[in-house]
Amino acid sequence: MRRLIVALLLCGASAAYAGAQKYEALSASAQAALHKAVSDSRPSVSSFKTPMDAVDWLAAMSPRLEKRIPNREYRIDLLRSVHYEATRAGLDPQLVLGLMQVESGFRKYAVSSAGARGYMQVMPFWVKLIGRPEDSLFDLRTNLRYGCTILRHYLDIEKGDLFRALGRYNGSLGKPEYPNMVRAAWQNQWGYEKAARLAQAAN
Repeated sequence: MRRLIVALLLCGASAAYAGAQKYEALSASAQAALHKAVSDSRPSVSSFKTPMDAVDWLAAMSPRLEKRIPNREYRIDLLRSVHYEATRAGLDPQLVLGLMQVESGFRKYAVSSAGARGYMQVMPFWVKLIGRPEDSLFDLRTNLRYGCTILRHYLDIEKGDLFRALGRYNGSLGKPEYPNMVRAAWQNQWGYEKAARLAQAAN
């Protein structure tokens, strides 16, 4: 199993392992809360605590994404958006990057056999369920907003159990392959320890 996970992670864009979130009826209160979460306008504030935090994080993440997204301006915008939407949803931005790597291989217009769309492979039924008819899941920030909101929703349902939340996200609840691949991508490809980086730079 470990060899399979490593092989898939090394395959680049072809490593996409998109599944499909499954439709589940929501209570009126849950539906309203999720609708509010995806509909709130993006404020013009940074999700980083300080400008130096932004510089350090972007400098660490950008080179890892360069082969997949060569355009630097778009790459930085993607990373800033990931950091913002993940932080807003109470998620680790590096976890979201790992999920994106496994789900779509960072392909903006990826479509799975089940119809999941975009970077975070969001199923279209979510637009009708919690969004607005005009929402496009191929739009960068819309896709990230939905994906992070949905993963947060599944984490809440599973009381913080990431393994089960990831299984729900991929439509493979109870099976280890997908959660293990996301964890491996998160830890091996997108790990980030600011304190360690600063100590290394000082030596």
